[in-house]
Amino acid sequence: MPIVVRLDVMLARRKMSLSALAAAVDITLANLSILKSDKAKAIRFSTLEAICQVLDCQPGDLLEFVPDENASSSSAS
Repeated sequence: MPIVVRLDVMLARRKMSLSALAAAVDITLANLSILKSDKAKAIRFSTLEAICQVLDCQPGDLLEFVPDENASSSSAS
C-alpha cells in the first residue's frame, strides 16, 4: 500500500500508549489498532485532526506516501 501510517513512531516520540491515545481521541482501541497496523482503508479527517491535536503533530508526521515499485514499472510500459 502506497500510504504508510507512522502512528507507532509518533506514539513512541510522545511516550504515549495506544490505549491512552484511544481514550484522548475517543476512538475504540480496536479501530486505532487497525490504523496503527496499516490495515485501515480510510480515516476520517475529524479523526486525523483529533489524533494530530493530541499528539501535537501534523498529518504528514503520521502518513507517508511510499511509491509501489511495481506500479512505476507497469506504468512505464
